[in-house]
Amino acid sequence: MNGKNKQADSYGIVGLGRFGFALALELAAAGADLLVLDRDEEKISRLREYTENAFVVRNLDKSTLLETGIQSCDVAVVCIGEQMDTSILTTLNLVSMHIPTVIAKATSAEHGEILEKLGGGEIAIGHVRYSTTGLNQRENAQPIVVNHLKGNMAIAHNGNLVNSYELRSRLENEGCIFHSTTDTEVIAYIITKERVRTRSIEEAVLAAMDVIKGAYSLVVMSPAKLIAVRDPHGFRPLVFGVREDGAHVVASESCALNAIGAKFVREIEPGEMVVITKDGVKSDKSHCGGKRSLCVFEFFYTARPDSILDGCYVHDARKRAGAFLAEKYKIDADIVIGVPDSGLDAALGYSQASGVPYGIGFLKNKYIGRTFIVPDQQTREDRVRIKLNVIASAVRGKRVILVDDSIVRGTTSRPIVKQLRDAGATKIHFLS
Repeated sequence: MNGKNKQADSYGIVGLGRFGFALALELAAAGADLLVLDRDEEKISRLREYTENAFVVRNLDKSTLLETGIQSCDVAVVCIGEQMDTSILTTLNLVSMHIPTVIAKATSAEHGEILEKLGGGEIAIGHVRYSTTGLNQRENAQPIVVNHLKGNMAIAHNGNLVNSYELRSRLENEGCIFHSTTDTEVIAYIITKERVRTRSIEEAVLAAMDVIKGAYSLVVMSPAKLIAVRDPHGFRPLVFGVREDGAHVVASESCALNAIGAKFVREIEPGEMVVITKDGVKSDKSHCGGKRSLCVFEFFYTARPDSILDGCYVHDARKRAGAFLAEKYKIDADIVIGVPDSGLDAALGYSQASGVPYGIGFLKNKYIGRTFIVPDQQTREDRVRIKLNVIASAVRGKRVILVDDSIVRGTTSRPIVKQLRDAGATKIHFLS
């Protein structure tokens, strides 16, 4: 890697902490060239198992850094762990090399310090994003904060609007300026417009529900109120819970409540708006009563197995789906295996219903995220190869029933089946 032969996508990664290692694997799967600077021999060895496109440097001083050619990288990513001194930023002096640089440092101690700096408060909302609508960039991070004539508001959103482009074009023609590419900002503008001419934030949200169309679960925060809204069809889940200290919690999955010690109370109904204030909880169901259309992918893929959807644990629903497959497809085989993670429950259900022994056939790499949202086919295949490793001893010489949560394009199914064949499986039945 040097200035004369600069690759189209080249990244310098400093520090193979948990985040840095995961990022390196993601970039390697995308075919990028990596210049890795770290002294951890174990991490370096593991990285080399997944990619041959990584040049490793163990000394982090500035002179050695310049010799590596990091100045020819497109982006330098500095991943600072708990044991790494922040003075390394001065030593590396990447800014003076005119390299776009991303600084990543996320430790438990630092998280605590950041939260303390925020001060006290009674209401908070948050959001964890991957790119569905809009690019995966800082401007698209949520929550979105809006200051308007009657005060301020913050909003976070899960879902996709079907009339987002139409609404955005109309708003831009009216003079609105957008800073992101997400439909969440469109929703924020619609609510803000309604808020200026209504008496309350609740009225503004209800009016906005008449305008926005599609899948959305929203949390909206004003200085004194927390509002949760689910679209009239209930495409996306939204749940309500209470902690032991009396704090009310809203989340897009019930498993999130368990993580903070909250008790699941109920699912918010399609079209319902829940308003939480210091005086208690109120509900408006004026938009309820439409056709319920919870996205089936929530059951089969998106939701965690320990979550509750439509009154049913996702784990149980997936097992039942596997049992239905066993009823429909009676196959003589030696073992049933699932594609991790969401195919495992269905495989177990198939096994219990059919009597074919259940086994673990794949080991999942926990550092690689979901592959269905990757935009191009080659990258999807590369990530599947890195994400899943077949356990050869479990399938060698056996007739295998392979259960996956779904087959959409079928483009990642071929490399998965090939891995099983290469490991010695004599026959493979692919069910979904």
